[in-house]
Amino acid sequence: MHPEPRPPLPQDLPAAALSTGAVARHLGVSPTTLRSWERRYAIGPARREGGRHRRWTPQDVARLELMCRLTARGVPPAEAARAARGAAPSGPARQPRGGPGGQGALPLGEVRPESRGLARAAVRLDASAVQELLEAALAELGLVTAWEEIIAPTLHAVGRKWASAGERYVEVEHLLSWHVSGAMHRIRPVPGPPRTPPVLLACVPGEQHSLPIEALAAALGERGLPVRMFGAALPAEALRDAVRRTGPRAVVLWSQSRTTADPALARAVAGIEWGLRGARGRSALLLAGPGWGAAAADPRTGRLFGLRSGLDVIAELAAGGHPAGGLPASGGAPAGPAAYGS
Repeated sequence: MHPEPRPPLPQDLPAAALSTGAVARHLGVSPTTLRSWERRYAIGPARREGGRHRRWTPQDVARLELMCRLTARGVPPAEAARAARGAAPSGPARQPRGGPGGQGALPLGEVRPESRGLARAAVRLDASAVQELLEAALAELGLVTAWEEIIAPTLHAVGRKWASAGERYVEVEHLLSWHVSGAMHRIRPVPGPPRTPPVLLACVPGEQHSLPIEALAAALGERGLPVRMFGAALPAEALRDAVRRTGPRAVVLWSQSRTTADPALARAVAGIEWGLRGARGRSALLLAGPGWGAAAADPRTGRLFGLRSGLDVIAELAAGGHPAGGLPASGGAPAGPAAYGS
């Protein structure tokens, strides 16, 4: 009898051989997509571990990088795979100037690998990969870390790319924003204590960028804090009516741009009283977003500068009302879209 073949030992494998999951994260595709490409277009790894486990060498990865760049430019996958197989690279493909992905790459700077993978998937308009990468980041890192370290930097990079490329890449921003919004909505809130006053979240009139407060709404729900979410561009009168009708513990107003920030509206909301005559209450007003500038202009308002610290501010209000010394402002420098925005 012949002895059964032993599985390859670590020293038998190429030093840089990667698992399918690692390659998928690097490229910004799902492992399912890689297996589909292998099955349909014969662009799989040259070697397997134990006959089953795929191990991708630098040469294998270089072919996949070329295929990704070609499909991002609109080349059909079958044609891109043929070109990638025919290229027969001898080593990892050199990245063109401007970062991974060639001329269409997003200006990410120093970010986590997961953010680069998400950016590549968005540029390719690979909706299934975008969704899977978002779900994986949220499951592995939690909402706040995933937002601050992966989602927000990628959204910010899309915005910069769009601003510098005219009308190009609008479709990338729309696809990525749609899937980020969907991922936020799929996070199930934790039931909180009964009869707890809610937190009211809204964008100021004319403000369409609602993703940051969608993330805040999902994060508050995870903490068991009830939320009334009104989304983008809530008219001023509707905002005032919502405050009077819900009697919220706090009102968070988001403004992405100085053109939408309205200090007069903020002062009016801060002065709203609600409840029965003789037992009137007021809500804490918290201004969020780069449109409001560095500080709250009214002593009755607070200022939020980030998702993580903003959550702590709202949790403090929910637990004990207004802290001594006035409303709090979350710590740190004013956060632009890279930290808490899109």
